[in-house]
Amino acid sequence: MTTSVRRLGQVIGLRPDKVEDYKRLHAGRGVRHLLQQANIRNFSIFLRQFDDGRYYEFAYFEYHGADYDADMAWLAAQPDNQAWLALCDPMQIPLGGETSWAQMEAIFLND
Repeated sequence: MTTSVRRLGQVIGLRPDKVEDYKRLHAGRGVRHLLQQANIRNFSIFLRQFDDGRYYEFAYFEYHGADYDADMAWLAAQPDNQAWLALCDPMQIPLGGETSWAQMEAIFLND
């Protein structure tokens, strides 16, 4: 299998009353070790409050592996990741029609 780099962007809402809790949670160790094991690199989350008062998170990461679907299934099955998501998910507001982070379309990638 060939290893490739895949760059991904995602978006999700964040409950206004959970902004500080979410920031504190992500200031800790979290599941960084699992992300590395799942071939995820350069994972970053950005937060922005829009003019309407709503908060949105924008995530960026690079996948450096050979089988994205298998690595994401492995990550989803990890008890530490499941516990992490049990903390984070209630703080977030998925976009309409989504159940979690929505994938964003890459329209410009500078190599």
